[in-house]
Amino acid sequence: MKAVVQERFGPPESLRLRDVDLPRPGAGQVLVRVRAAAVNPYDWHMLRGDPYAARLLGGMGLTRPKSRVAGIDAAGVVERVGAGVRGFGPGDPVLGFCPGAFAEYACASAPLLVPVPADLSFEQAAALPMGAVTALRGIRTVGGVRSGQRVLVNGAGGGVGTFAMQIAGVLGAEVTAVCSASNADLVRSLGAAHVLDYARQDFTDGGERYDVVLDNVGNHPPARLRRALAPRGVLVANGGGSPGRVFGAIGTMLELAAVNAVTRRRLRPILPATPDGPAHEDLLAVTALVEAGQLAPVVGRTFSLARTAEAVRHVEEGHARGKTVITVS
Repeated sequence: MKAVVQERFGPPESLRLRDVDLPRPGAGQVLVRVRAAAVNPYDWHMLRGDPYAARLLGGMGLTRPKSRVAGIDAAGVVERVGAGVRGFGPGDPVLGFCPGAFAEYACASAPLLVPVPADLSFEQAAALPMGAVTALRGIRTVGGVRSGQRVLVNGAGGGVGTFAMQIAGVLGAEVTAVCSASNADLVRSLGAAHVLDYARQDFTDGGERYDVVLDNVGNHPPARLRRALAPRGVLVANGGGSPGRVFGAIGTMLELAAVNAVTRRRLRPILPATPDGPAHEDLLAVTALVEAGQLAPVVGRTFSLARTAEAVRHVEEGHARGKTVITVS
């Protein structure tokens, strides 16, 4: 089969399309024929081994990538199932966390897959796992958003931001979106009551205060982000940053802990959804919102499998609109 392989840590251009062996599902696993795969910042972090401190924690590999085939978000059709798998059979359309998703076939743990909602294309379905689950955790689980609260989403036009605004709206919040001027109409269509152009307006100037701020960009230090919070407001920090950092999100978490010690405002990091953490209930929750007509994936650009390096570079540059998706077959 064809797969996008990462033999070493490096930039997106180090990815190569190769012929590799078809994976075999083990006990509790499902072999998925991938129809579409989404690109996340997670992918370029794993590709570059960035931040460097994360290599020491074992999730990435120390001197070379832990996973040879790149990608994690996928949607496709069940090819076959391993021993002990119940609820899935050949031909079932599924989405979820599939390590090695940038390939024609990938194996996934059965609890990390859910059925594709009716009327979604495979491209739309692939956009859901990491982006929508991270948004759900940021807004509902960590942020604790309630009806009537004022919520600001920084990076509202991106993969997590487009989902976060919709989820906050479902919970009854008044949403302010921070994005580029080119995304203003998009975020309004997704429920934003107010739109701030980040090139012209600084939401950390203290002029407005919010009950919850979800920061998907990481372009302001926590001490400054506090100025946008109501007296008992919550800052939810979702990574951000650019390549070449030593500590990255790990450093952000430490900084948040230090600031938390001296303020009544709650500053909380959110660990983005990954295949290593429990995700089944969150996947079911986001697909239920889709089926209820309350959550819609936004697919910005699509690329072929042969252009995966270009797709990862597009996401790494930090200005992707909605989700970037690779069509596989």
